[in-house]
Amino acid sequence: MSLRGHLGELRKRLAWSALFFVIASVAGWFLFDPVFETLQHPIVELAKQKGINATINFNSVVSAFDLRMQLSMFIGLIISSPFWLYNLWAFITPGLKKNERRYSLGFLLAAVPLFLAGCYVAWAMLPAFVKALLTFTPAGSSNIIGASDYILFSIRILLVFGLSFVLPVVLVLLNFVGILSAKAIRKGWRMAIFLSALLSAMATPTGDPMSMFLLMVPMIALYYLSVLVASLRDRFTSKRQAAQSLTASDLAE
Repeated sequence: MSLRGHLGELRKRLAWSALFFVIASVAGWFLFDPVFETLQHPIVELAKQKGINATINFNSVVSAFDLRMQLSMFIGLIISSPFWLYNLWAFITPGLKKNERRYSLGFLLAAVPLFLAGCYVAWAMLPAFVKALLTFTPAGSSNIIGASDYILFSIRILLVFGLSFVLPVVLVLLNFVGILSAKAIRKGWRMAIFLSALLSAMATPTGDPMSMFLLMVPMIALYYLSVLVASLRDRFTSKRQAAQSLTASDLAE
C-alpha cells in the first residue's frame, strides 16, 4: 500500500475509534451518578460510623461539570477499549507476518480481560483504602476532599492494578517473538517479586500489609504462569528445530 493509502487507512481506523469512544462517553455521562455515588460511599459511611467530618468538595462553579466530563470520558475509554484496540490491531496487522499476527491477536485477547480483572480488584478494594486513609484524620478536624483529586486518585488506583495484571502477558509476548527466553524470564524472579512488592505498595496507599499481600499474590501467580507458558513454548520450539535438523540431515544423506 502507498503512503497515501496507509494514511487513508489510519484516518478510517481513527474515525471508527473516535466514534465508538464518543458513544461510550455518552453512556459514561449517564453512568456518572451511580459511579460517583459508589466512589464516595466509603467516605459517607465512615463519616456516619466514626463521626469523622469528611466530605467531597467542589471548589468552583464549573468544577462539577468538568469532573462529570472527565469521568464520563474515562468510563467511555474503558467501555470502548475492545473497539479501539481492535482498530489498532487491524491497522498494524497487514504489516505483520502470519505468526506475528497470531501472537498480537493472542496478546489482545489475553490483555483486555486481565486489565479489566485488575481494575475490578482495585474497584473492590478501593473502599478499604479510602477508609484506612481517612482514619488518620485528627480528632476535631475536617477532611474536605477535592472532588477532582479524589477521582484522579481512584483512577490512578484502577490503572495501576489493571496494568500490573497485564505485565506477565507482555513477558509471554516477548518470548513468543524471540526476544526473551523462558530461562531469562525465570532468572528474573527476584526482580519480579521486588517489582510486585513495589507496585503493590504504590497501589495500596494504606499501612495494611494484608492489602499489599492480596495484590502481590495474583501478580506473582501471573508471573509464574508466564514462566510456565514461555517454558512450554521454548520446549516446543526446540523439539521442532531438532526435528527439522534431523530431516535436513536425512535428506542430505
